[in-house]
Formats: sequence, structure tokens, C-alpha cells
Amino acid sequence: MNFSGEQIERYSRNILLSEVGGVGQNRLLSSRVLLVGAGGLGSPAGLYLAAAGVGKIGLVDGDVVDLSNLQRQIAHNTAALGQPKVESAAATFKALNPDVQVRTYFTRLTAANAADILADYDIVIDGTDSFASKFLIADACYFTRKPYVHAGVLRFEGQLMTVLPGESTCYRCVFRSPPPSSFVPSCLEAGVLGAVAGVIGTLQAVEALKFLLGKGTLLTDRLMIYNGLQASFRTVKLQRSKVCPLCGDNPVITVLRDEFCKGEIALGNA
Repeated sequence: MNFSGEQIERYSRNILLSEVGGVGQNRLLSSRVLLVGAGGLGSPAGLYLAAAGVGKIGLVDGDVVDLSNLQRQIAHNTAALGQPKVESAAATFKALNPDVQVRTYFTRLTAANAADILADYDIVIDGTDSFASKFLIADACYFTRKPYVHAGVLRFEGQLMTVLPGESTCYRCVFRSPPPSSFVPSCLEAGVLGAVAGVIGTLQAVEALKFLLGKGTLLTDRLMIYNGLQASFRTVKLQRSKVCPLCGDNPVITVLRDEFCKGEIALGNA
């Protein structure tokens, strides 16, 4: 691809990096990333992916912008109240970088539509706010062999891991099934510092960009935990489980299905 003068200027700080250069920037411009959730995690992740010049960004979210979202969901603004989040975020990303094509899906990801939606993308970013959605994404990505970056935030903490299906530790290796509804408080009950979602969502974008560029060491077989109050990061080593119900030696989950937990639990990122 021949870059225009405007593109050379726009992406100059990327191109100056030896790990990116013109070849890497060209690769980003032809890449496709799916964001499931256009909230507290999807907003910063999407903004940095758009700014970096990722050619196609898909947005899946069935919610509309609410006033309580604006404390952390920085892809939206007051004028967008009541609008579908996918439309609000798409307008923000396009305003930031007209090079980027944004495809919107104003719906929830389900077992019925997941395979069709995921098919067109290189990597998935999980920016959802419920355990049911996170398990569905984990299963859908495993069955379609799509790499994905998991994350969740609550109060002053966040967690992050990257999964290469069939190669690295999967989400169900670590978290077998959705917990009881009383196990974890929602952000409505416990709150979340908006900037913490910004930190974790930005790290999701870094992981996706590294994957697309084929550079660096991905956060596979590791769970990174961030504590904003302590200003600390720690990393927990993970290992694929032979008895994992999804990717183990004798899997019991063999078809994609919607996962439900009694009383939906929000993780505080949407």
C-alpha cells in the first residue's frame, strides 16, 4: 500500500518504531478487530485501535448511552444520551480517524449469532460486563479459533489475559463456570473508578496491537492484576487444565450455548 502524505504524518510515531515501520502500519490498516462491549473497556481500547490505524473495527453492544456511563465510557458524551452505544462509539472513532471502517451490531452477542459475527475478525476484545457474556465469548472464540483479550474491572482493580485458543490457557481453565449471583457485587453496588477501566482497556488495545503486528510477548498463560489504590501490577502464572470443560482432554462443552447465571453479575466495566 502506498501511504498518502496525510497518513505518513498521522502514523509517523508508529512508523518510527522499528517493530512497526511501514510494513507493520500497512498490516494494521488491513487488520480487523471486534470489540464486544462499547463501554468502560471498549471505549479506551477502541479509541487507541482507531488512532493506531486498525482498518476495521466491529462493535457489538445492545445497550444505549446512560448518564451513569459517562464517568468511565469515554467514547460517549452527554449529547449521545439515549443513543445506541455502538452508534455513539462509531461516530467517535470515525471522528478520530476517518481511515477506520467501523461496523456496528446493535445487539447482544449470543450463541445464535456469535460464530457469524466473529468470522470476519482477526482478534476479539472482551469489553463486556457480565460473567455470562465472558463465558460465551470464551467458548465462541475457542470454537471459532479466534484469539481474544479478556479483561474485567471492579472498584479500584482490573484483570487482563490474552487467550490463543488451542494453544494457551483458556478462560474456563481459570474460571470453570459463572459464580452464584451473590458471589461478586455489581458496579452498581460496589462502584468502579473510571480511570481504572481506562488503564485496563488501554492494555487490551496494546495486546491486540502486538498480536496484529506479530511483535512482543503476549499475556498468554498469565493473568495480570492491577490495583489502582496500591499503584501495583502483579502477574499470576497460569497453566492449561487437563480437566478444563472446554479445552481439556475430555471436554464436556462441545457446542456453543448461552451461559446463564442466576441474577446477572456486572463486573463494573460497562
